[in-house]
Amino acid sequence: MNGKEEGDGEVVEISEDGVKVFSTGFNEPKGIVYLDGHLYFSDINRIWKVDEKGKATIFVSKDQFPIEALYLNDVSLDVNKKGIYVADMGASNYMRDENGDLWPLESEQAKKIPQVGRIFHISKDGKITIEQDTSPLMLNPNGVGVDNNGNIMVSAFFLGNFLVHKDGEFRPLKGIFRGGDAVEQDSKGNYYISSWVQGKVWKINGETEEAEVLVEGLQSAADFYLEEANGRLLLPDMKAGLIYSVDIEK
Repeated sequence: MNGKEEGDGEVVEISEDGVKVFSTGFNEPKGIVYLDGHLYFSDINRIWKVDEKGKATIFVSKDQFPIEALYLNDVSLDVNKKGIYVADMGASNYMRDENGDLWPLESEQAKKIPQVGRIFHISKDGKITIEQDTSPLMLNPNGVGVDNNGNIMVSAFFLGNFLVHKDGEFRPLKGIFRGGDAVEQDSKGNYYISSWVQGKVWKINGETEEAEVLVEGLQSAADFYLEEANGRLLLPDMKAGLIYSVDIEK
C-alpha cells in the first residue's frame, strides 16, 4: 500500500535474488491470488489483473459492481478456480474512535455501524454476483477464504467473528478475534486467523474449535499465506514492514 499518495501502491517480488518492484500504479492494493497466469487483487473499489510481465489492467471497475463496493479488501480463489471472491468491508470509517481504536462491542457507536459488508464472487469473464449478502454476524468483513468443503470462510473485522459454513449454516467458530484479517484452513482441518489490530495469529482446532496463539507481539498481523508444504505461514507485519515465517506445528 505504501503511503496515501495516489498511485504509490506496488506489487513487489521477493525471491532468492532479492526484492524488486514487479508492478506499480495502484492506490491501496490488498489481497492477492494467482489464476491462469495472472495476479488479481483489490484496490478500494476495483480489481486489478497483472500479467507475467507486470503489465496491469483493470479487471473490474467500480461501476461494474451490482451494488456499490465501498472498501474492497481480501481476495481468494473459489473452489473450482473459475473465479475469485472479494470481501467488501463496507462502512469501515465507523469502526474506530478518535484514537483509532475499535469501539467496544457494547457501545452505542457499535450499534450504529451500517450493515453493508458483503462477499462478492467474480468469474473469470468478469461477471459479478453476491456470494454472501449483509449479515449482523459479518460487520466489516475483511479476510475471505475457502475451506476444505469448498465453502467460504470470513473474518468479521469489527465483531471478531470467524465465520464458516458448517452444517448448512453460516456461523461463527468459538472465540472472538477482533481485527480479524486473513483466514485459512489446512488439509488437517485446522483453521488460522490473524488479527491486524492485536498483532496475533491463532491456530484453531477444526473439531473442538479451541484456539492457541501461534505468534503475538506484532505491530499489525496482516494477510498471511499458508504454505503447508513447508509447515509455515508467511506473515506480513504491515506497520513494521517485515515478513515472518511462522511455524504452524508449534
